[in-house]
Amino acid sequence: MLVNLFENGLKQTAISDLKWMNEPQTWAFDDSNALRVSAPAMGDFFINPSGEEVKSSAPFLYATVQGDFVMTARVSVEMKEQYDSGCLMVMADDQNWAKLCNEFFAAKRSIISVVTKGDSDDCISGEAGTLKPYLRVARAGNCFAFHYSVDAENWNLVRYFGMSCPGELKVGVVAQSPIGNGCEVLFEELTFSRQEQKDIRIAE
Repeated sequence: MLVNLFENGLKQTAISDLKWMNEPQTWAFDDSNALRVSAPAMGDFFINPSGEEVKSSAPFLYATVQGDFVMTARVSVEMKEQYDSGCLMVMADDQNWAKLCNEFFAAKRSIISVVTKGDSDDCISGEAGTLKPYLRVARAGNCFAFHYSVDAENWNLVRYFGMSCPGELKVGVVAQSPIGNGCEVLFEELTFSRQEQKDIRIAE
C-alpha cells in the first residue's frame, strides 16, 4: 500500500511523526500536500574525504522508519548556484547516511548521489532529462538502491550499495545550497510503501 507522507502536513503520517533536523526559516505545504522548502545559504550534508570539512546543516524533514521500504518523490529545484539541489536521504547516524539528488552541476540539471560511511563519496550519474525528475530510494536489509525517472514508470538505476545500519532509519527529504545563497525546492508526490521485492536493483 502506498502512503502519501505529506498528507495533512506535519499532523499525521502512517509511519511516525515527521520531524525537522535543521528546520529552515521558510517552509510550507500547499493545497496539494506538496512541500516547498527554502534551503539556507551554505546548507549541506557532506563529509569531505579530504578531511577539510564536515557539513550537516541542510534542512532534513524525516520520518523514523523500521524495516524495508520504497520511497519516491518528484523533486524540482530553483537552481541558481552549483550544487543547489533537492534530495531524498536515509540516515542511520551522522557518520552513515546516503542521499539521491536532483542537483545543479556543471550548469546542468543532474542526478547526483552521495554515500557516506565515515566520509562521503560523490557520484555524478548524468543529466536529469526533465525539470522535475522522480527520485526513488529502496531498502532491503542492509542493501539500498537509488533510481530516477522522468515519468515514474521507467526507472534508471543510479546506485546499488550496502550500508551497515540498524533496523530503524531516518528517511526523508533534504533541501540544500552548499556554496550558494539559498534556493527553493519543491517536493511533490512523496510516497512510501513497504518493500517486499528481494532484488531492489529492479524498480517495479
